[in-house]
Amino acid sequence: MCLFKAENGQMAIQSCAECAHDTIDAAELDFRELNRRLRESRGQSRILNCCGQRFIASGMSKQSVTIEGVPGNALGSYLNGASLTVHANAQDAVGDTMNEGRIVIHGSVGDAAGYAMRGGAIYVRDNAGYRAGIHMKAYEEKIPVLVIGGTAGSFLGEYQAGGLIIVLGRGAGSRPVAGNFPCTGMHGGKLFLRGDCSRILFPDQVTARKALKQDLDEIRNQVMEYGNLFGVDPEELLDAPFTVVTPDNKNPYQQMYVVN
Repeated sequence: MCLFKAENGQMAIQSCAECAHDTIDAAELDFRELNRRLRESRGQSRILNCCGQRFIASGMSKQSVTIEGVPGNALGSYLNGASLTVHANAQDAVGDTMNEGRIVIHGSVGDAAGYAMRGGAIYVRDNAGYRAGIHMKAYEEKIPVLVIGGTAGSFLGEYQAGGLIIVLGRGAGSRPVAGNFPCTGMHGGKLFLRGDCSRILFPDQVTARKALKQDLDEIRNQVMEYGNLFGVDPEELLDAPFTVVTPDNKNPYQQMYVVN
């Protein structure tokens, strides 16, 4: 039997023959055995009772994996095309150095989400911890995307060298959409922050300005996808002020890296 989330949001059970998933009960498995079973699956797997196993789906390319429970650090590290969906929170370093594929988190993530990712997309319904998007980079035609639906902690986009980071600030209330020291060492890519950014102090080597229509057109597809994934009206999200942050042309860090 297989556990899945029905249209009404409640958990339900159906036979694996109906859903064509390989079901893996992770309650008694360490990460090595869990990944071995994933590699031997038919390509579509549902993991039940996940509780902190690290490196799930590391380096995988063709699998589609749904996880019930909380995965440990480095979920989808070095991901190379697989699709991962988590119906809970996830811990640190989600998508560490991922190359392509997609990770969807129906909850919040810990620190360093998207660390050094150079392709693919990560969608987080709620909040992210410190150093989200650190060392994020673009490579040739690959443009990595990190979308955070809630707020992000300090050092957001630290040393960002490419790609898009979008923080939507849902549920922020009186809190700033991002913590202290965002974009420290940023030398490529773009960061979009929705809502009031007046209390955020940006470093001298970046330019932060009000996003124009053409800027929002650049992230429309990603915001639409976020809305589709999590049942949120994307037009309502886009109908709000955004701040776009880019590295200053005189940024000294640009001389230290090859930026495509």
